[in-house]
Amino acid sequence: MTWGTAGNVSTANLDAGSDSPAAARPDLKTALDELKNVINGRGAASGVAPLNASSKVDAAYLPDEINSSASNNLTLDPDTNVVVVEDIIKLNPRTTAQLNAQANLADGMVAFCSDATADSASNSGAPVYYHDGFWRRFSDDTTI
Repeated sequence: MTWGTAGNVSTANLDAGSDSPAAARPDLKTALDELKNVINGRGAASGVAPLNASSKVDAAYLPDEINSSASNNLTLDPDTNVVVVEDIIKLNPRTTAQLNAQANLADGMVAFCSDATADSASNSGAPVYYHDGFWRRFSDDTTI
């Protein structure tokens, strides 16, 4: 199933009162076929994810992975200014070298450093870092 293609819809025989209804018929048929593609694309690969806030059943339709375009960050921007995660967040491990080589660093970024090591009593090797101009370890090593 393919998603609808706007370029397949022609109004050449539909945009003037003098247009022939017989000539418009193939254009209307093509437009309706494209509309059917849009409808049938709901929940299909390369289609649109069906969203229904009233039912958790439809959550199965959400994609397992969301990717932004090649040069853009993926941004979540709720009106409340708060993103709520109901479960655990998993950060992909990065080495110190990878963290330092990361482009587009900004204050407030958080990362998991896979090769973090203890280098002093006050720096216990906690692998979670935050960025404030430099990558800094969270220092509280309290366990739960």
